[in-house]
Amino acid sequence: MSDGINRREFLKGSAVLPVAAAGMVFAGNSSFAQTKIKRLGEPRLKTSICAYSFRKYLSKGEKNLDDFIEYVAKLGFDGVELTGYYFPNYPEASSDEYLYHLKKKAFLLGLDINGTAIGNSFTDSDESKRAENIKLVKTWIECSSKLGSPEMRVFGGRVPDGYTEEVAVGWAVEAYKECCEYASKYGVMLALENHGGICTSAEQVLRIIRMVDSEWIAANLDTGNFRSDDPYKEIAMIAPYAITCHVKVTVNRRNNEEVDMNRVVKILRDANYSGYLPIEYEEKEDPMIGIPKFLDKIKNAIG
Repeated sequence: MSDGINRREFLKGSAVLPVAAAGMVFAGNSSFAQTKIKRLGEPRLKTSICAYSFRKYLSKGEKNLDDFIEYVAKLGFDGVELTGYYFPNYPEASSDEYLYHLKKKAFLLGLDINGTAIGNSFTDSDESKRAENIKLVKTWIECSSKLGSPEMRVFGGRVPDGYTEEVAVGWAVEAYKECCEYASKYGVMLALENHGGICTSAEQVLRIIRMVDSEWIAANLDTGNFRSDDPYKEIAMIAPYAITCHVKVTVNRRNNEEVDMNRVVKILRDANYSGYLPIEYEEKEDPMIGIPKFLDKIKNAIG
């Protein structure tokens, strides 16, 4: 770590810090404070959608990524996040021919490929499996670069049985250090999502970003993944460090609370966030029906 604190001592201490204190803990470190995204001018928010939102059709082969891109272009989205699961041969790399085909199609339809997404874990107790996941991330960094995507959504992982969170975080940090060095060669930022396990809370996500200490990793803020009683507080904590922001219809799964998009937009603008708001649709209602309605809600909140 750049501030000279022993990693083991830091992790032991940070594990008992309340979420409410995390802002003070991290903001006080000059190195970490610099990882807040520096943006110029007024916040600019754009609409986007994750291919994962159409998993009902994509996973069954009823539609493909071409169909997805064409459909969301008709709906008037600004961008798309292309989820790796629905590419041919995933987790292996797709062919350059296919990647460039999608890149061209999105461009001609007026869509930015603003992000990609994969499913990795850096907390497996088996070192060889962690190495496989590092290879996966590196492979899709290259694919993302060929697609013209400036960022790629990544995960942390869950604490394996018999191990502590401290150990699991240590594995993830070392893996991300290696992946960030690789990402810097391809111009693709890694966006760490609050997705459970060692990245359940805002505090946990920010701790890992701080420890990796690279300009090539930041946060993928997911508005619907927090499990605390005050998800908006955690959204506000991560917002200054976010390079993309997944928005879900539901902000709190425990009580099925619908997201207040006006509040989310205000939080993002207060943090001077500029970028995309990819919809990650997980409701029971058919996405072909639910997504257009949620898109209208987002556009109304953006104004």
